[in-house]
Amino acid sequence: QVQLVESGGGSVQSGGSLTLSCATSGNIFSSWSMGWFRQAPGNEREGVAGINSQSNTSYADSVKGRFTISRDNAKNTLYLQMTNLKPEDTAKYYCAAALAVLRSSLLRPLPYTYWGQGTQVTVSS
Repeated sequence: QVQLVESGGGSVQSGGSLTLSCATSGNIFSSWSMGWFRQAPGNEREGVAGINSQSNTSYADSVKGRFTISRDNAKNTLYLQMTNLKPEDTAKYYCAAALAVLRSSLLRPLPYTYWGQGTQVTVSS
């Protein structure tokens, strides 16, 4: 069983920055593909960024150039650096884990097996 715990959410003004963290249990973190997803009220869950075990990354068009996903395999932790935040980035952010997700599928919820409880990000204008 893999447990994922997100942290780092909060409230910021438009143009601000936040860094989310996702701490994972287990000792095979380096083998997992990881993703960040978000869901706003009334909206479907959408992929924001993903990274596989080879550190290949994928980003949603809406966050390219503003968000950076990274992983620290020594700390079993996934990160999402978010800059130039916009009100439309407001959502609950979730991290997810799965084995061997194709790069083309990193932003799709279906391949992911494990999910965290989420952390709220609110951006005010």
